[in-house]
Amino acid sequence: MRRDVFQAIADPTRRAILSLLVLGAMTPNNLAEHFDSTRQAVSKHIKILTECEIITQKQIGREIYYHFNPEKMKEIDIWLERFRKMWEDRFDQLDNLLNDLQN
Repeated sequence: MRRDVFQAIADPTRRAILSLLVLGAMTPNNLAEHFDSTRQAVSKHIKILTECEIITQKQIGREIYYHFNPEKMKEIDIWLERFRKMWEDRFDQLDNLLNDLQN
């Protein structure tokens, strides 16, 4: 099943994992230490993040390290930009209206 970046950030645990990985690469065990859930539950979240390519993995010796992939976050920014522009335009119109009412 093909997942997308929006599915990845929909869950608060996955967002927390991303916040940790922004600081630096971590192993699954390192990540699991930050959560009250089981190691298996954290692994399922890691799998979803990996499937949508928002994190990547690199094996060093016997350890797998997960890295944040900021390029995938551009999809979110591009999608949000349309809404950002629309709301900026609406707020500008509201500012103009309020200025006209004051004069």
